[in-house]
Parts: sequence; structure tokens; C-alpha cells
Amino acid sequence: MEKLLALMLVLTLMTVSCGKSGGGSSSQESTADTVTTDNGTSTPVTTPEANSTVPAAALSFKTNVGYLSGFAAADEAKYNQAVAIVKKVVATEAFRTRVLNFTYSGSKAFVQNNGLTNEQIYQDILEAAETLTPAKNNTLDVGVKLYYEASTIVGYTSGSITFINVNTKFFNTYSANEVAGNLFHEWLHKLGYVHDSAATARRPYSVPYAIGYIIRDLGKSFI
Repeated sequence: MEKLLALMLVLTLMTVSCGKSGGGSSSQESTADTVTTDNGTSTPVTTPEANSTVPAAALSFKTNVGYLSGFAAADEAKYNQAVAIVKKVVATEAFRTRVLNFTYSGSKAFVQNNGLTNEQIYQDILEAAETLTPAKNNTLDVGVKLYYEASTIVGYTSGSITFINVNTKFFNTYSANEVAGNLFHEWLHKLGYVHDSAATARRPYSVPYAIGYIIRDLGKSFI
């Protein structure tokens, strides 16, 4: 029995805008395992509990974020932290649950959801097939440009480009989890999701806003 328990322990250890982007806790337990992020830095990763229903694609979700212009070394370090937070949040049971159970006006659905159910939107995120680069590669692919503008716009993008623009007016004061929420919001536009351009009552319940808020809120646990 002792040998069997020891073997099980070894196997366990091997398992490895738009508008303003505003804690959540997950049902996962922290381990001493690490994962190498896209910038080559090793950071702690959370391993799901044995009874977790998080799919393998959530645990293997990757990022390919290119810093195109406007980044100083400190900016890259901050954005790297935000990117790492995105990956960690997507791998949680809490993220899956909040997306699947999202409700607006009494219905389990997002506003402007492209005719998709919550389950289909969650799967769409994990497949990560951007409109301009439609391969289902389980990877958030996007470029980022920093710029400054004295406005209320946190960031923006369009359907004809593969990058997002982030306003340093907000980026410089945002915490890493807020940057993560904004990144995910803008990336969801790359998957084809939209929202009202004006600050309507329903806009916060659109796919980019609502899921961006989920990333932001759950991301507090990983700072």
C-alpha cells in the first residue's frame, strides 16, 4: 500500500476597448509545480483537484503575445504578468463555472453572443480561432501596441488587424489583473464578438465586457 501511495504522489506531481475594465476564488489547490510562460519565465501554476471538470484544453491554453511598439522594459514585465494571469484563470474551475452559468435578464446567455450558448462560447475560447487566423490552436494569438491618448478609451482594435491598442493613460495605473481583463476583452473581439459602442445598459453583459470582468476579478487571486 505504501508503494502504491508513493507512486500516485509521483504521478500527481508530474501533472502539470473599449471601455474601462472595471475577487474571485477558485476551487483549486496550489502546488509547488511551475510552468514556463511565453516570455521564458517560470511561474507557479495551479493544479486542479481530482474531481475538477476543467477540460484538458483549459489546462493547456497557451498565449502568443507580441509587443509591437511603445513598450519599455517595465511595461513588458507588467504585461508578462498579465498574460500569465490570463493563462492561470482560464485553467480554473471558477472561470469555467462563471462562463457557463452567466445570466442576463433571467436567461443563461450573454448579450450579443453571436447566437451561441454559454457552453459554445467557452469552447470557442479554448479553441482560440481568431477571425483573421482561424486555426483552432488553443492559443491566444495577438499583438499589442501601447499609445497615449487623453480620453476615456482604455484600448481598441478592429476586425482588419491582428493587434490591439492599449492606452497608457489606463495601463500605467492598472493592476496586472486589470490589464489581463482588458487583454482578454480585446482578444475576444478577435474571436468575432462585439458590443455596443456607446455605454448602454446592456454593454457590460456582452461577451467581451462580461468575460473580461471575469478574468479581471478571478485574476486577483494570482497577483
